Amino acid sequence: MKTRPEAEYTALIDTLREFIDAEVIPREDLKTAHDSDAVTRMASELNALARARGLGAPRARVEDGGLALSWTECCAYLEQAGRSFLGPQALGCAPPTQPDVFALDALASPAQRQRYLEPLMRGERKSCFAMTEPAPGAGSDPRMLSTRARRDGNGWVIDGHKWFISGAMRADFAIVVARTEHGPSWFLVDAGTPGFEIVRDIPTMEPFDTGGHAEIRLDGCRVSADALVGEEGQGLAHSQLRLEGARLFHCMRFIGLASRAMAIAQDYALQRESQGAKLAEHQMVQAMIADAHIQLYAARMMTLDVARRLDAGESIRHHSSMAKVFVAEAVYRAADSAVQICGALGVSEDVPVSMILRMLRPFRIYDGASEVHRSAIARRALRHRLPA
Repeated sequence: MKTRPEAEYTALIDTLREFIDAEVIPREDLKTAHDSDAVTRMASELNALARARGLGAPRARVEDGGLALSWTECCAYLEQAGRSFLGPQALGCAPPTQPDVFALDALASPAQRQRYLEPLMRGERKSCFAMTEPAPGAGSDPRMLSTRARRDGNGWVIDGHKWFISGAMRADFAIVVARTEHGPSWFLVDAGTPGFEIVRDIPTMEPFDTGGHAEIRLDGCRVSADALVGEEGQGLAHSQLRLEGARLFHCMRFIGLASRAMAIAQDYALQRESQGAKLAEHQMVQAMIADAHIQLYAARMMTLDVARRLDAGESIRHHSSMAKVFVAEAVYRAADSAVQICGALGVSEDVPVSMILRMLRPFRIYDGASEVHRSAIARRALRHRLPA
């Protein structure tokens, strides 16, 4: 994707910033943060407003209402969108849709593109990615995948158990990862397919969630031969492709959310007095603010570097792992400091700081736990004798 002229890109970011401040953040209702229907309705209304302003999904094609931004350009765009809980949903770039689009764009057959990918890019259908399983199935170790798909006549029959499948409660179809005789593989399964059962929505700590985190059972779920995505047995490679983009988008969005938490804390520190002085005049508060700025600056630079590498066509597996671990921990520390600075107000729901903290905490688990990434980073460094 081509980079936009600097003046045009700057104007786009300014338009987005004003839209988030004037339209999106004021519509956040903390009292309905766990009401999926209310959040979905508001996100739909905001999406229409965004399109009217020429704002859309950053990576989608222009003909599909998107902006066709480069990965580098996405950094500032997603950070601005991510300052609001509703921003990514309003702009059609919330997970799991965005990483699913990225993966299917590289892997889908012509028929799959027409039936699944193109409606997904236009916002007409919703997707979910069904890989995680209850023990002893796949979690942080995808090699433990227990869901099976066997050939049966001209199609496949899938049996398995999935859970914590983000977006599944409102998804029109799922990308199901199942083991075949040749190894892990991907299958497209429509939500209404017999044998595909949504068991329940699993409550989590995250606010403003529209698609839930479903538990799914597949019992004799029959799909056609053309449901197979890409090559049979290449499901783990496909998943790695999807996760690289997903990690990067998470980093961009969550930097914006953590930055907003610290901005709220700074405003509070400038107003609240303690021990005869403003909180902002106490050195320990100043240290927390300084550390947050340092951490978020470093997080931005790491994310931008990985985005530039992706634009250049380089492998980002090693660098995206490092960025994911660092950013996930940096944004949480910044939000945690914001809560601490705000004191009792910070743990209340009168302001969104505590909700921001709850939104950021799972990122140290999603898309690979920090401990798993650290292990992989070290193994690659030792195997290839990489300089630090």
